[in-house]
Amino acid sequence: MSFRTAISGIRAATADLTTIGNNVANANTTGFKASRTEFSDVFATSSTGVSATAAGQGVNTARVAQQFTQGNITFTDNNLDLAVSGNGFFVMDDDGAQVYSRDGALGIDRNGFVVNANGQKLKAFSADSTGNITGQLTTLQISTANTSPSATTTVNFGANLDSQEAVPGVTPFDANNNATFNSTTATTVYDSLGGSHLLQLYFVKTGSGTWNLHSTIDGTSTGAAQALAFNTAGGLTTPAGGTLTIPSFTPAGGGAALNITMDVSEMTQYGAAFGVNRVTQDGYTTGRLAGVDIDASGNVFARYTNGQAKTQGQVALANFANPQGLRSLGRNNWAESFEAGSVLVSAPGTASAGTIQAGALEDSNIDLSEQLVKLIVAQRNFQANTQVIQAEDQANQAIINIR
Repeated sequence: MSFRTAISGIRAATADLTTIGNNVANANTTGFKASRTEFSDVFATSSTGVSATAAGQGVNTARVAQQFTQGNITFTDNNLDLAVSGNGFFVMDDDGAQVYSRDGALGIDRNGFVVNANGQKLKAFSADSTGNITGQLTTLQISTANTSPSATTTVNFGANLDSQEAVPGVTPFDANNNATFNSTTATTVYDSLGGSHLLQLYFVKTGSGTWNLHSTIDGTSTGAAQALAFNTAGGLTTPAGGTLTIPSFTPAGGGAALNITMDVSEMTQYGAAFGVNRVTQDGYTTGRLAGVDIDASGNVFARYTNGQAKTQGQVALANFANPQGLRSLGRNNWAESFEAGSVLVSAPGTASAGTIQAGALEDSNIDLSEQLVKLIVAQRNFQANTQVIQAEDQANQAIINIR
């Protein structure tokens, strides 16, 4: 009977050595989770429940349990590298099958899909045309198409006009004659096709606290001057409400006519030199994809060369009531199982899901020092069980030699 007991011990120690060896081999595998071998004793009983022998019958390997503790997070130079800080798994599409992973080493394939080294596609909550996140779970595809341009409709302008300036002695206004105006500045505006045009503003003092604003686009006058007036405290009084409309201008190149409203409410007239403190406009040209950014909530933004950003989706995280029950598939993947419970897919940072760290990867949670100590212990257990066999063999040999 001791032979059988010792053999079960050898098998258990071998299973332990195998598990530890696998842990050590995957010490540098991204997102790998350590396993440990758990044992249970064997104690024989009769049909009546009474112990058949006072001694145990050996040991069984109860299970190899995965340990889903957090691994260290290491930062990288790739914005598409993702690490989960906390609970949850990336949801991956493996040729139609849904699998789960903690390995966030990702890139973009030739079709714009976000994929891992196995070619599996990252799944995310989709975004609609306005950038709002929907509840639909789909494979994440980054649009590589150029973004549509947007025509300028509003210009916000703030500046100080020098109250001590004199009325120009040369009239009428001529954009090509500096003697006919006091100050000038310019900004770029865009038409409906994304073409850029230079909007030039000229300020001509007409009296105490009164000015004329002339404007040209690409050197062509947009029409009659617009009146500006200021009170004795330097505040703007005309136009009422602080807004004025630049006369409609049709640009060359086939774009629609530009209709621009200017907000000049921040303009002042103080006894200081002319200075522009604000000039912004809401138009932009077409843009090419320049990069991808992902925030802690998993929102994926495509950045374009025109300075615009568009939401592409939100990375989804899956969680389970019992992650230890997941079935390991290899290639850093797990599959659902009855023991793991039903999958719960949610946005990062909500429910029980962790957050996303972009430009980083999760290391394996293997502690090599701990594993090497366990390796020594498992080796000792193996040797000790062989000693039991040797001792039993010697006892049997002694009995056989009795004469």
